[in-house]
Amino acid sequence: MSDILNIEATHHFKPETLDTRSKWQSIRRGLMMRCPACGEGRLFGKYLKVVNACDHCGEEMFHHEADDAPPYFTILLVGHIVVPPMLAIEMAYLPPIWFHLTIWPALIVGLSLAVLPRIKGAVVGLQWAARMHGFGDQNAD
Repeated sequence: MSDILNIEATHHFKPETLDTRSKWQSIRRGLMMRCPACGEGRLFGKYLKVVNACDHCGEEMFHHEADDAPPYFTILLVGHIVVPPMLAIEMAYLPPIWFHLTIWPALIVGLSLAVLPRIKGAVVGLQWAARMHGFGDQNAD
């Protein structure tokens, strides 16, 4: 039991300095493409380029590591949105091939372009809330 108490002393664990970060709130703010910390500043400077720091609260964002998660979740979501109606229309109406070659690619590209930055924002928001990849308080002693 005394070993557990010594861990807190040796690792400088100060629970009063660690504020709680709501995962759902920061994910929601990321979905809205806003700063996960304050919800006011823009998260992106360009289409998918995360800003170095929030222009409202100053929270640093440059060290996020969203990597391949946003494209993966975008493909998963868009596929689940597009494929069922595609199959239903094919089975019910047997449209000509030109219909499939014009409607579905346009819908897939449009949905992907609309969803990808929002999902990336949600991933960055989750990383911020979970204190991953440099979003923690490493310097707070």
